[in-house]
Amino acid sequence: MCIVLVAGFPADAFGTNCYVLAPGAGEQCLIVDPGIGVTDQLEELLATHRLHPAAVLLTHGHLDHTFSVAPVCGARGITAYIHPDDRELLADPAKGLSADMTALFGGRLPYTEPDDVAELTDGTTLRLAGLEITVDHAPGHTGGSVLFRMPGEGAQWEADEVCLSGDVLFAGSIGRTDLPGGSMPVMLASLRDKILPLADDTVVLPGHGPATTIGRERAANPYLRQVSSDAPATGPRRGW
Repeated sequence: MCIVLVAGFPADAFGTNCYVLAPGAGEQCLIVDPGIGVTDQLEELLATHRLHPAAVLLTHGHLDHTFSVAPVCGARGITAYIHPDDRELLADPAKGLSADMTALFGGRLPYTEPDDVAELTDGTTLRLAGLEITVDHAPGHTGGSVLFRMPGEGAQWEADEVCLSGDVLFAGSIGRTDLPGGSMPVMLASLRDKILPLADDTVVLPGHGPATTIGRERAANPYLRQVSSDAPATGPRRGW
């Protein structure tokens, strides 16, 4: 079934986008990247659309995307899905923090791992909550970063496909690669092999910042232009 409802909002900290996907109001839904301080907004959104969470999907294991996964899953007895290469970050998110983030939290993370965790596999199609979601492993920001792709027909955009890109691709930028598990050469390979083949009208819902399209990024994003032309790219990178 195609998605007809996509709702999102930024978390209280770091502007991490949390998304809710559903076939329609009153249906089961999927929650993507419940970050820091999202529970109240999330509960309000679920109540407004009469939605019933079936699972949580995680684009990667950084704390700003996973912080609320245990309470969200635990309150409903649902599964959290993450790529195995980021499984250790879900168990111990401090392993993925930069030095300044470690100092900010002071080594005290009020965090627990969800009880039920399932692993994502590159190229598989998840069939959850009446939706079909293709998983693309796209490392570089972290070793286990993934894209989630869904048919766009019926959604609020005129597009054949919607891609939740996590911290792989942003409007005008990409995720930083200088954290544990990050790699710029690997990121560029993911951009070349996983992002560039997508159709220009694909709507991109990133982990931070506004929505964009593949066509817009192909034309203006310096990192996609680098991959296309093999010319060096300069520009800001985001995420942790």
